[in-house]
Amino acid sequence: MIPVLREGICVVQMVLFKELRSLLTRKYPDRDSSSIAMLTGAITNELFGTLNQEERFQNFRRQNRADIEQELLGLAHELPFLTAPLTDALRMLALCDLQEEKDRDNNARLLTQAANIGLLIPERELPLPSTFMIMARNLGDAHQLIIAPAEIRPDDDQGLVQ
Repeated sequence: MIPVLREGICVVQMVLFKELRSLLTRKYPDRDSSSIAMLTGAITNELFGTLNQEERFQNFRRQNRADIEQELLGLAHELPFLTAPLTDALRMLALCDLQEEKDRDNNARLLTQAANIGLLIPERELPLPSTFMIMARNLGDAHQLIIAPAEIRPDDDQGLVQ
């Protein structure tokens, strides 16, 4: 179940990346597409605690630290429709990591950071895994990142069964 939940978390990350890249492209018209993509990735990685250790990405992160922090602070205001999915994804990430006995301190830091910047909805209940996956599928489908499963009618199935 953990790998499936992690896929749902990745879908939320991809939607954030897509929406944030579009937003940053409008906000920073003087930056080239490569710089926008790196800034978008740095912000997404910062939020989810998945920092890229490759030297060029670390250098970019150091050189653009102020922009990364400023954009993190504005995420809840700029992309309010993503606060609920991000809340759920960050909490699911913490639960997955807890089950796999990964870094608890990092998860606490990520959840605290998200709460401090207004991205974590404290009163929102933690969804059941199936509810989270439905939300992730619907979100991915709405952003044309995945194709949601379609129900097969019995007459459609006849050609598949021998």
